[in-house]
Amino acid sequence: MRLNKITNYLLYAAIAVLLFGSGYKYAEWDIKQNARELYTHTVFNANAPAIKNDDGKNIDFSLFWETWEKVEQKYIDDTKLDPQKMFYGSIKGMVAALGDPYTFFMTPEENKQSKDELGGKFEGIGAQLGLKNNQVVVIAPLKNSPAETAGLRTGDIITQVDGESTKDWTLVQTVSKIRGEKGTKVTLTINRSGAEKTIAITRNEINVPSIELTFESNNGKSVAYLKLNQFGDNTNEEWDKAINDIANRWKNSQIAGMILDVRSNPGGYLEGAVYIGSEFLDKGKVIVTQEMTDTDNMVYTVKRNGKLLDIPLVVLIDQGSASASEILSGALRDYGRAKLVGMKSFGKGSVQEAVDLSAGAGLHVTIAKWILPNGDWINGTGIKPDIEIENTIEDGNTITSDNDKQLKTAIQELTK
Repeated sequence: MRLNKITNYLLYAAIAVLLFGSGYKYAEWDIKQNARELYTHTVFNANAPAIKNDDGKNIDFSLFWETWEKVEQKYIDDTKLDPQKMFYGSIKGMVAALGDPYTFFMTPEENKQSKDELGGKFEGIGAQLGLKNNQVVVIAPLKNSPAETAGLRTGDIITQVDGESTKDWTLVQTVSKIRGEKGTKVTLTINRSGAEKTIAITRNEINVPSIELTFESNNGKSVAYLKLNQFGDNTNEEWDKAINDIANRWKNSQIAGMILDVRSNPGGYLEGAVYIGSEFLDKGKVIVTQEMTDTDNMVYTVKRNGKLLDIPLVVLIDQGSASASEILSGALRDYGRAKLVGMKSFGKGSVQEAVDLSAGAGLHVTIAKWILPNGDWINGTGIKPDIEIENTIEDGNTITSDNDKQLKTAIQELTK
């Protein structure tokens, strides 16, 4: 009996050892498959799904790890070896390889900043930036912002940020370098009409209202002047409040018309352009068509009753009017609903989808191009105004109502 008990114990022990050994070997295999022990940290989920190149062959990802390990082994300054930055940088490089400046990866911090901007509140210098010919360009300093106060202007090319060259930087990289806490300083080196200039700017909290409404007079007549700064989270709500005031004045013959100013408006949500365009156009009219390669086109039409269907309208545009601003002004032009005054617009004819990724990261990816009602794709060419007029100001000055030739022309068109 005792022998049988000992035999049973040995059998149980052997089974336990076998199970433990199998489990250990499986765990060892699983870790090797899904993680890599590098010199400073552990990388989980290291094995990517099968990726094929143009020849239909799988991509050998071992080169990535080989490079990573060699950098960690050999790079002279190990204080620069930040695994998280290297990881994010590798993703940025992968996305940048597409060669599309409007498709880019954002770190969790950058993704939050992007959302804050569309929400109308952030800390920084208060300037809208764009890319043109692979250079970082100031689309516009925001009104009463530190950027405007310091003398930054539309069209300035930012060549350095705090002494670092902006060559090959994405918009997100540039914004992340320029933004910062209230009270801190950033120094920009700019190229303006071929001359280099250095501008030091103290950051502050930036609150950006989507809508600014005033009323201008000329020849004894009054016109509504609505400045539309962006197509963001709060735009439609702010728009409705302003339009109620304008509609009441128009109904009571208190104003002769309306000026819609989308100068230096870099865009935002495409749906915002459709919503605002619907204020001036009849139901059923096409405002924009979104063309995709892998799915059917999306046609955005007027689906509500606008309050300003017959008000005389002038739209102000310039080289800082981009994306949703161009959709709106282009649609109003195509239907003969508004006269465009100013300078040729920026010329951005693509649509990006904002995708939230894990850990708070984000991706802006070009998914389509948009086409105006008359069939125009204005990417790279922009929209030419009906009345072309340029605002010229002396160095160090900013545009005011006194020297704004474009605004004066718009007022004259409605009050003559």
